[in-house]
Amino acid sequence: MPKPKLLSTRPLFEPVRETLDEHFDMEYWTRPERIPRDEFLARVAGKNGLICLLTEKVDEELLAQAPNLRLVATVSVGFDNIDVPACTRHGVVAANTPDVVGETTADFAWVLIFAVARRLLEGVEMIQSQSWTGWDLDLLCGADVWGKTLGVVGLGRIGRAVARRAQGFRMKVLYSDALQATGEVERELGAEYVSLERLLAVADFISLHVPLLPATRHLISTAQLARMKKSAFLINTSRGPVIDEKALIVALDEGQIAGAALDVYENEPRVNAGLLGRKNVVLTPHIASASLETRTKMAAIAAENAIALFSGRRPPNAINPDVLEKSQSSSR
Repeated sequence: MPKPKLLSTRPLFEPVRETLDEHFDMEYWTRPERIPRDEFLARVAGKNGLICLLTEKVDEELLAQAPNLRLVATVSVGFDNIDVPACTRHGVVAANTPDVVGETTADFAWVLIFAVARRLLEGVEMIQSQSWTGWDLDLLCGADVWGKTLGVVGLGRIGRAVARRAQGFRMKVLYSDALQATGEVERELGAEYVSLERLLAVADFISLHVPLLPATRHLISTAQLARMKKSAFLINTSRGPVIDEKALIVALDEGQIAGAALDVYENEPRVNAGLLGRKNVVLTPHIASASLETRTKMAAIAAENAIALFSGRRPPNAINPDVLEKSQSSSR
């Protein structure tokens, strides 16, 4: 019996490739540049499954080109690259890779907090450019992190992991979320539930950990930035469009906040030019989950989603499991 045909838009990692090659007739896009859209559409035609990244759009156009497609597995927690309703209409299972990036992303949120607060990149540049003339009392004085107030916007897995780490720095933790956590979780994290408005007005560091939804697009814009303290820092490792970048640039220009550290952007991979070249802004290229261990686990989960479906099992991370239920009903 022939193996199902799968396309992967990246070469992934060797242990994952070995697993996939064992189960599928695999085709990998191995060039360093992203797969061009026309090439993507041509190669996915005739495939039974697709493993992709957040950078590849899976929409009505693609699904119409691939009538044999049964699975789209994105190697990411977020799945805003996938038109899930369109997948459901075409009988295609969509799957993601949750529950694996939390601790690694939380680590990186703290990297950003310390980098922007303690002016790390300015110090690195001073050494690299050989412009350091020696110790001085007020050289690159930044802001303390310990003992301050951390505001966590979105207390999901990543938000909780970020809040948990704050205990080591004796910080007060405030959080806002659509739903209040249980008393047990609040006690474990030492976190207090407040409105977003209250959090913005009080926190010294505001770390965003919400999914990209219509309600969270530009969650942080002009009004929200105006509520923040002039000494506060804004951190984003969630999704770029959660912040209105034009409003952020105005706030930075006018000194409304002390600084920002961003790993995600509204129009990736393009970064708004108004954010560049600022000493009080730290910018990184969407690498919050980029440890070798975590990224390998993500690819392995995507592979498991594919193996499960084509072995007659439910993919463990199906986003639209109703597709499977309809398929099972029609086969009875």
